[in-house]
Amino acid sequence: MEKRLRNSLQSSAQEFISLATKQSLKSSKSSLKTLIHSVKLSSPLCTSLPSTLSDSISASVQSFQSLLGSNSAQIPSSPHSPPAKRCRRSSRCSETEPVDDKHGLLARLEILAHIALLCVSHPGKPFLLSDLLPGVQALHDNLIVFEAESSLSSAIEGLCEEWWKENLAGRESLISQSLPFLLSRSLTLKKKVDVHRVCVLREAFTLFDFDDESIDDLKLLLIRCMISPLYLKAEDGRRFLAFVFGLNHQLGKELLAMIRSQIPFGRKSMLEAYGDILFRAWRAAQGDSRSEIENGFLQDLIEAAIHAASGPFASYIRRVLGAFINQRTTDGVERMLFRLAEPVVFRSLQVSNSNVRQNALHLLLDMFPLEDPDSTKEEKDTLLDKQFFLLERLLMDDCPEVRTIAVEGSCRILHLFWEVIPSPIITKILTKIFVDISRDVCTEVRLSTLNGIIYLLGNPHSHEILKVLLPRLQHLMLDKALTVRVAAVDLLVHLKDVRNFQFNKVMELDVLLTALASDQPLVAQKITKLLIPSYFPSKVPVEEACNRCITLVKRAPMAGARFCKFAILEGASKSHLMELVKVFLGLILSPHQLDANQIEGFLAATCYVCDDLASELCNISALKELFDGEKIRCLLSVVSKGEVRSSLFNIVSTVCPDDVAGLIEECMDVVTNCSGLTEDVGRQTEIRSAQKLLLSLGGFDDLIEALTAFLHKTAYRCHIKFGADMPSQSVSFAKRKKSKSSGKFSIKLKLINRKQSFKDDYSVAVGMAFQVRDLLLHEDIRKAIMKSQCLEMLFVSLKVISEVSIVHCGHCKDMDISPVLAYIALALQMTVDNVGRTNIQNGDSKRKKTKIHSSKFLSENILELTIEHVLNCLEKLFGEGDMKNHDADSCKLQPTNKTDQNSTKRRRLSPTDACGPSNRGSTRHSHQAYTK
Repeated sequence: MEKRLRNSLQSSAQEFISLATKQSLKSSKSSLKTLIHSVKLSSPLCTSLPSTLSDSISASVQSFQSLLGSNSAQIPSSPHSPPAKRCRRSSRCSETEPVDDKHGLLARLEILAHIALLCVSHPGKPFLLSDLLPGVQALHDNLIVFEAESSLSSAIEGLCEEWWKENLAGRESLISQSLPFLLSRSLTLKKKVDVHRVCVLREAFTLFDFDDESIDDLKLLLIRCMISPLYLKAEDGRRFLAFVFGLNHQLGKELLAMIRSQIPFGRKSMLEAYGDILFRAWRAAQGDSRSEIENGFLQDLIEAAIHAASGPFASYIRRVLGAFINQRTTDGVERMLFRLAEPVVFRSLQVSNSNVRQNALHLLLDMFPLEDPDSTKEEKDTLLDKQFFLLERLLMDDCPEVRTIAVEGSCRILHLFWEVIPSPIITKILTKIFVDISRDVCTEVRLSTLNGIIYLLGNPHSHEILKVLLPRLQHLMLDKALTVRVAAVDLLVHLKDVRNFQFNKVMELDVLLTALASDQPLVAQKITKLLIPSYFPSKVPVEEACNRCITLVKRAPMAGARFCKFAILEGASKSHLMELVKVFLGLILSPHQLDANQIEGFLAATCYVCDDLASELCNISALKELFDGEKIRCLLSVVSKGEVRSSLFNIVSTVCPDDVAGLIEECMDVVTNCSGLTEDVGRQTEIRSAQKLLLSLGGFDDLIEALTAFLHKTAYRCHIKFGADMPSQSVSFAKRKKSKSSGKFSIKLKLINRKQSFKDDYSVAVGMAFQVRDLLLHEDIRKAIMKSQCLEMLFVSLKVISEVSIVHCGHCKDMDISPVLAYIALALQMTVDNVGRTNIQNGDSKRKKTKIHSSKFLSENILELTIEHVLNCLEKLFGEGDMKNHDADSCKLQPTNKTDQNSTKRRRLSPTDACGPSNRGSTRHSHQAYTK
């Protein structure tokens, strides 16, 4: 085919075009480009091909118009005649012929447009393109007709674009349709390449008369470009939009109004793009256009930034102004900013409205130093002194927000302009910050002091004076606000990387160790990061590192323990930490003289480190060798604090040593010594660790039996003391399977026979009820409890204690709600368990059904019965509320009977805490609603 085209091209232009239009553009595009670009300047085709091509284009366009006209002119049918049958697409009726002609003409026009583009883009420019202009003009003028044909319309637009870029004669006549088409397509397809093409053709937009009403559609497209993310993000798009401002004064005002309407949305990239566009437009504008941007827009922005009702909105406006502020070195910018801002900023810094002062301060800090480049040096110095005077005044402003901004802003100014600011002014500002502002009553202001100083340290010229002033901030390390303490440590960490600064000369070591021992984990970890190069460095031999850590623990035991706790998080070597554990164990178990606090510190540090090491399986065997049974018993003998004991229990439960003699009994002592548990978070952690250790050592049955036995004892005492119903139970502890720990101690001896007051027994029972409810939260333990032979006794005991806790809470101040919560939680889980077991049995017809216990204890509606029981107890309580109150002696826990149970206001379990209504009728109503 390429050979035939080549022969036809040598023959005549008419034959070439005729043969080319019979091919598909896709298959012949490369061949056409090769042939046309090979035409020499001496070839006769240079004159014949453009005119022939133009005639072919004009004829094809005219044929297409005629075809469209014939298809649109329909002959009206007679109202009495039925409609003609519609031909199917596969039929060969003549009605399909125009469609084929239409597609053929469109394909022909697309090839002709492509050939014309090849002629225009020929590197040697041999063709007489003035003869081709009529045909190109015909394509351009009918571009809207071909708009639905994307490939053809794109080819025509590309041809007109190339004609304009080549600066060919008549290019002004090829933009009225092609430019709006290209602009619309860039907004629709959202491709950067189209934005670039629009930007390249931007000079063509100057040919439009924007005062003419017929241009409104193009103006709307240009305004749409102002809110298009594609145009705002692309460099070419911002360049084009800045150019559009100069096309027409009225159009520029409309674009400014569009920008103004978009500022409240606050999108950062969009606001920065608007600032860039405005700056480009201002720099290129002259006369009225520049005046409109300065006086009609920027002046309004400055005033709006000062009088904005909200801080975020003011920051949005300042982000737009930032483009001019960042370009203040450009000729004319600083002069313009001073002229617009000076009259309003200084006045606004002294008004009574704190919000206006705050916004004006932000603007002054952004524009600092605000000065007129045309003024004399004396005038500049006077204006600068005025600004520093206002800054110092705002440092002591009545509004905390203004003080916060003034502190950080002053530090920023000192950081940027330290070398040119007079020393007296620097000293005055820093003295106010370190002496007054650092002790401000507002947390945010104190925090701003630290943040500002961290920023100021970025200027090396400030280091000499800061070495003297920084020790005055030691009190912030013990500040009441956590954020301030964190910032204080951040300052010290930052100083560690600043040359010629030593953090221990800024903050006394004792202050740091006090914070390390008692502060929140976030502060303690940051202090560990600060101290680890000194007390457990990785670049020294492990023996020396361990010795340094020992020195720290001996000096401040609990601080050293917490240092070890966070050391692994700050990159300490795990092999070094394993060696540290060995050294600590040797110290604890050796006869060397250590006081009690040091022993606790070393033991706590050992537990913390082991807790981290045990999280990796590769360290378990090494820890097992370290923690044999004898060492564990020795460690338990020196433990006195619950937090350390909890960590030790966690380690042993993770390591699971073989020799566990005495551990279960020790854990059982922790579990059963639970008086006051509900209000002691540290004890709760310790008991959970002991429970975990019991479970890991197979002591679950011992744990449940201990809890049940004591609850049963307390329930029996409730029965004796208050006359509560006490069902007889037949479940015996001897029926269960013996665990690994069986026989190690006697539950009966330790729990049942302890001689103590009812008040003490009840307090322990409350702690055990708390433990029961806590254990029910874990799925595996919950399932084990449901299978336990102690379950019935546990439930009944909680039922009796709960009844007494509700009915007698009015005159017994020590009554607690924990037994009631455990009672209801256990009933709920038993109901769920029974229902699930029944469903499994009913779903398996082949399995032999097991006998279901018929007592209420195992019935599926146990939760309903429990709720009913609780509501009945509440009815008794409210019934007693109508009786006369006894004197203060009636609050004491003494044996009573039902006739002398008079109610008083209770302190711990109020009627509303028990979820009861205020009268009997409402109680019954709530019960009925619940059961429904």
